[in-house]
Amino acid sequence: MQFLKSISHILYHIAVVVMSAAVALSLPFTVRFIAEKFLKFWGLIENEKIFLVSIEIASAVLLILLLNALVKGLKSRKLLKMTEEAGLHAMGRSGRRIDRTRLKKLKEKNGVGRNIMLIGSTGHTTFVDSGGDLHQVLQRCREAKIMLLDPLGDGAVSRARSIQSPDINAENFRRQIVGSIEFLKGLKALQKDIRLKLYRDVPFLKLAILGDYVFLRHYHPGVDVQQLPEYVFRHGRNPGCLYNPFYQYFLDRWHDVEVPEYDLETDELVYRDKSGNEVRREKFGSQETAQVA
Repeated sequence: MQFLKSISHILYHIAVVVMSAAVALSLPFTVRFIAEKFLKFWGLIENEKIFLVSIEIASAVLLILLLNALVKGLKSRKLLKMTEEAGLHAMGRSGRRIDRTRLKKLKEKNGVGRNIMLIGSTGHTTFVDSGGDLHQVLQRCREAKIMLLDPLGDGAVSRARSIQSPDINAENFRRQIVGSIEFLKGLKALQKDIRLKLYRDVPFLKLAILGDYVFLRHYHPGVDVQQLPEYVFRHGRNPGCLYNPFYQYFLDRWHDVEVPEYDLETDELVYRDKSGNEVRREKFGSQETAQVA
């Protein structure tokens, strides 16, 4: 077997040498043939001014297109490098169904069986609605920390009034938040590790952290957040990655002593100090909440 391999190896080298010699010997004839054909062709067109001008114009157009493509490629490469440094993984536009479906699958893939962290306004379209991106994720996650607007706070009223839509008002906003609280109570009753906090200021970011991904939208005044693009940042080792500051933003909001935790079992607001120790409890506005519900 070794002898046959040696023979095949030698024959291979002999074939390469023969082919190289054949190419070298045929090169002068090939060059001569090409030169003769080119001279004949040039003899036919050298006096055709219109043809020559057409070739020059076509060459100029091709050169311009080539340079533009080169500049655009360099800009795209620079932009790609910037997005990689920032950790930007994807972006979904609200008007494109394919983007919404792709991001929803990404959320389900990275949220099921993991800890999730969420800052939102009402939570209705996010996880209460059966078609919401986090409806299934929240039911299959390991642990969830959720921050929603206080339905009795000024932030909910201001946000509702800022959206110019006949279907959105302060009363509907409150009703949606109360519905989200009831939904989370149902999950809590199923022994799910769900924690909820209610903040009173105007919402700034819609933020969902699922594993190594951050899903981000901005609450622009006067615009429904569902109409705005959604950005996805992926955790990376690059110090310039924006995953880390958004993660820290959630932790700062979650540990804010001014933001009470809603006890889903007793309907009480629990205030804690910076160390996490319970300071006091307040019954969540029972009369107003009952009217809203």
